[in-house]
Amino acid sequence: MVDKDIIIARLLQQVEQLNQQVQLLTQENQQLREKIVRLEKNSSNSSKPPSSDIINPKPNPKKGKKKKRGGQLRHKKYSRQLFTPQQIDETIIHKLTAEEVKHRNLTPLDKTESVLQQITLPDKLYNVIEHHVQLYIDPDGSIIKAKLPQEIRKEGLFTSPMTAFVGYLKAKCHMSYSTIAGLFDDVMELGISQSYLVKCCNKKLSNALIPAYSDALAYIRNAAIVGTDETGHKDSGNKNWTWCQHADDVVFFRICNSRGSKVLFENLGRNFNAILLADFFSANRLFVRLTNVKVQWRWAHLVRDIKFIAQLNTRNITQWADKLLWIIRKMLKTWRKNKKTWYFRKKLEDLKKLFLNSVMRPPDHPECRKIKKRFIGDKRDGYFLFLEVDGVEPTNNSTEQKIRFVVLDRRVTQGTNSNAGMRFYERMWTVVASCICQGKNIFKFLTDSLKAHYANTQHPSITPA
Repeated sequence: MVDKDIIIARLLQQVEQLNQQVQLLTQENQQLREKIVRLEKNSSNSSKPPSSDIINPKPNPKKGKKKKRGGQLRHKKYSRQLFTPQQIDETIIHKLTAEEVKHRNLTPLDKTESVLQQITLPDKLYNVIEHHVQLYIDPDGSIIKAKLPQEIRKEGLFTSPMTAFVGYLKAKCHMSYSTIAGLFDDVMELGISQSYLVKCCNKKLSNALIPAYSDALAYIRNAAIVGTDETGHKDSGNKNWTWCQHADDVVFFRICNSRGSKVLFENLGRNFNAILLADFFSANRLFVRLTNVKVQWRWAHLVRDIKFIAQLNTRNITQWADKLLWIIRKMLKTWRKNKKTWYFRKKLEDLKKLFLNSVMRPPDHPECRKIKKRFIGDKRDGYFLFLEVDGVEPTNNSTEQKIRFVVLDRRVTQGTNSNAGMRFYERMWTVVASCICQGKNIFKFLTDSLKAHYANTQHPSITPA
């Protein structure tokens, strides 16, 4: 009997040890699962890159036969309009040989028939202008020279259109200075040093765009709804930040070495009193807390965080996250219908209450508690402003779209190498993005800005009419 008691005690001890080992392995397994989920973050559950799949979901692919490439059956054919006779610079008439005309006994008519219109490059892609001043002699025998206009002297080697062309290639086409120099050399057969191209951008064009840049900043500060976002920027290998503020059809960029709220105070002003569309970044939260601004926090970032939680493979956590995602989908789908009837307002209010009741009862997990903190007290109001104010979107996709070509430029050109380069880029990006929004011709705007700068006349407006 004693032996049995000893055996039972040993077995109980082994069972206890095994239970402890199972608990440790279970805990370790859960930690590894979460680590795997973190390592497998993508655009659907993180901010790499920004996405709004749930707010503007892509339509489900249609079942059936896939369309072939090219023109579709019964679709109207598109053909380019022919040039008018006034637009034609040269006409070439092709004739039969004299032998064939004689052999076939043909008589030429006074008519020709158009069979093809072609667009070509001229043999020389630039014109060289040499300016002379008239010489005069006065009664005393002294030589008097006429004066060269000040705006022409300021232009220097490149006229305003040529300088604007360099800036367009640099900022809009994301070309490096070496690539632009190669274009001039290979295509135009014009040797231009990179240092002169830098001077065209960082000095001449940059200074000419200061008035437009100031107008854009003033417009942003007085707008009713402003979206804000930021992205990294390298200058001589040092980490900087490109800030973007967007309102209506005006976009404002600024490059600085800070990602803090002080940049928002400098850009928008301490008396800024409008609606801000932003993500839940600490600098944005501090700016909102210290001003009277109303805010609409970006739902896309919140959705990605909840999607990440849903992949942690713990039943109660996954169920909680999936429920929140279902409510968000339902709420945004109802909101997109843009119905202002009592029924839809009541439905949206019920979905809002259901979401808040669910989000305030999170499972015992740090990631879930982080989501709850966003909706404690007045913070929750910043997520539902779009339900109350017309024109406010539940996300900041518009500003994110405006900043994408900046990210592309950063990847292609590897940033800047001087303070003058940063100032050129922030002014040039402001003009390019704003012109695109308003449908203005970028090249013409750059040319007009240079001419106004040299002649000291009224600069073109970057703000909407």
